[in-house]
Amino acid sequence: MLLVALRIKPRICANLLLRRSLSHAASTIQTESPDRPFDILFFGRDEFSCLVLEQLHEARDVWQELHIATQPDMKTGRRGSVLSVSPLKVVGQKLGLPVHEIPPDKPSFRTWKPPTPFLGLPPPPSRLLVTASFGRILSSRLLQQFASGRRLNVHPSLLPMYRGPAPIQHAMLDGQSETGVCVIEMTEAKKGIDSGEIWGEERLPIPEGIKFSSLRDLLAVRGGKLLVSVLRDMIRGSALARYQPEIADARHAPMITAEDALIDFSKMTAAEIVRRHDAISHQKPLFAYLKTGKTVQLHEPSMYQQFPRSLLNRLTVPGMGWYDPRTEALAIRCAEDTILLVPELQRQDKARLSAKTWWNGIRPEMSAVGGDGHTVLQLLSMPPAL
Repeated sequence: MLLVALRIKPRICANLLLRRSLSHAASTIQTESPDRPFDILFFGRDEFSCLVLEQLHEARDVWQELHIATQPDMKTGRRGSVLSVSPLKVVGQKLGLPVHEIPPDKPSFRTWKPPTPFLGLPPPPSRLLVTASFGRILSSRLLQQFASGRRLNVHPSLLPMYRGPAPIQHAMLDGQSETGVCVIEMTEAKKGIDSGEIWGEERLPIPEGIKFSSLRDLLAVRGGKLLVSVLRDMIRGSALARYQPEIADARHAPMITAEDALIDFSKMTAAEIVRRHDAISHQKPLFAYLKTGKTVQLHEPSMYQQFPRSLLNRLTVPGMGWYDPRTEALAIRCAEDTILLVPELQRQDKARLSAKTWWNGIRPEMSAVGGDGHTVLQLLSMPPAL
């Protein structure tokens, strides 16, 4: 399916301004064309920013200098046994680009000065800042080193929907059939996160059954190509930005927390739980509580498509589970008489096991009696009162 990036025609922009008050019209971005390709300072860290950078790096006609700013190496794991390196740093070094590490703490970053090519006022029109999945707030002092219209962010949603740090995950959690990517003007935090004018937008259907990493990569590649297209328009002097539309019930995209991974079998269908796993399990594995008060993680779940109806007689209420030898998975009753299959589980402080091995190890205090007298497991959405 051919997807076309939206370009804002002057007539559309003019009509938009007529519908706005004079105070709003004053905030319209007007930029002059650079006299040469851009000098770009690119902020990012994760895989999304890596793919955006690769698209930008290939477009040698839009940049003269390309520098990277990213988080420094950090020690993680028990007693700092693992060195975590920014994926963007690795890609930047592979491409032979200058890489600059920002301070690890937020207070120091607020006073951090960019490298020499990006210092000095007034900023020239060829100086450009780009962020993509960076995860830090840029200070007003840093933003001032770049002219208005030269502070761009690549955001993976159809703004104003899903402003915030986890737009891809929340679009998937909500069961959206479409998402997209925008190149927007970066504004100061006090003016609102992800609220700047839109320089370019591209829509993308969400394929059924897609996992977060695959959708992230699709959006990142499209976002990188869209960014390059916007920069080419800026160089030609034909780029125009439009205001974000005002949507009263626009969904937000806050950070994913453990609460998002807690399963309530009485309210969630099997299909909804699988979608939740596809959206957030790379960050937070899905889990429920056992009758003992311990948690159990549910790995690689799927929907039981054609289960025997007798299974509902055994699993009388949502949250009841039983090892099904036909599927070699733990079958759990969910909302609307649906059944979830879980092939691997991991009890709190224990190793990850196959469903059969895990089921063979359940203790009497974890079990219950099913509707047909068989031993079953009861999974809870909150810790039991012990």
